[in-house]
Amino acid sequence: MKYSVNTPLALVDSPFQDQRVGFDEWLARINKACGAFSATMLGDTFIGALDDYQGSAVRLSVVDAIQTRLYRTQKDVGRSDDQKYFAILQLRGQAAVEQGDQRARLDRGDLTILDAARPCSALLGDQSRQISLILPRQMVERNMHQTRVACAQRLPATSPLGIIAGRLMLAASQQSKKGLGQQESEAILDALITLLKPAIGLADAQDDTHERMFRKACEFIELHLASEDLSPEWIAQSIGVSVRGLYRVFSRQGLVVAQYIKHRRLDLCAEALRHPSGSEKLSSLGYSWGFADSSHFSSAFKTRFGMPPGEYRRRYLHPT
Repeated sequence: MKYSVNTPLALVDSPFQDQRVGFDEWLARINKACGAFSATMLGDTFIGALDDYQGSAVRLSVVDAIQTRLYRTQKDVGRSDDQKYFAILQLRGQAAVEQGDQRARLDRGDLTILDAARPCSALLGDQSRQISLILPRQMVERNMHQTRVACAQRLPATSPLGIIAGRLMLAASQQSKKGLGQQESEAILDALITLLKPAIGLADAQDDTHERMFRKACEFIELHLASEDLSPEWIAQSIGVSVRGLYRVFSRQGLVVAQYIKHRRLDLCAEALRHPSGSEKLSSLGYSWGFADSSHFSSAFKTRFGMPPGEYRRRYLHPT
């Protein structure tokens, strides 16, 4: 890494490290540094690298990849240490992360938290670079007290907490290379967790009106995804909030209503394309999930998954 703690995130644009590795070695390094993960290449070629740093209690990795889906299944969770969270800082490019029913799209400088004890997924786009910092579960839950941790939610790079937390993670990566003592490492982790608490803490869903409304909206969307009448107005009316209130509920999760609906439809299209018995024409599949024409469907699918739907089907059903 060629940047310093004082380098603006907008300038963290150096090329991939010289020590590029093949896909299998890259995944092996991920497993060694972060625990058990699986991965799938989404493009014809793979370019990636991983630098792993440790400073006593601080354990972090800088992960480079192009068009790769990195995911952690329940089986992966079962054969790996789950007593931790991952704090993810997007240094370059874009990524889409998912855990449970939460989804967030990360742009440069955005942060999110993932729970190692639950399956998760990260779609790494073109020239994606991330810092992945391990937060010990015991330390996180001690700081959070009875508050739940909100995972796979975007902390924007432009927010005050996002700016400071990003700088702290950059500092941790720089100082880990130079060497950190146990007390220094623990102080950095404690400071980061305390800093993130207002952004990642969730009160009990029963006491959180916005959380209840978000879940109700998601449930309604799931039930009516195939309907061409699905709209923010219909959703808001059905769950008893104004359209503006609905936008606010989704904004608190780092999401946009229309984009969430489109992504859920694309997710189901992808699921259908991966199914061995799937033989539906691509144009019919897109139309059945609300896409007016095949070109719109193909373009939206490629934006989300890194390849057109036809290639996606071939890659999953006829792997090379």
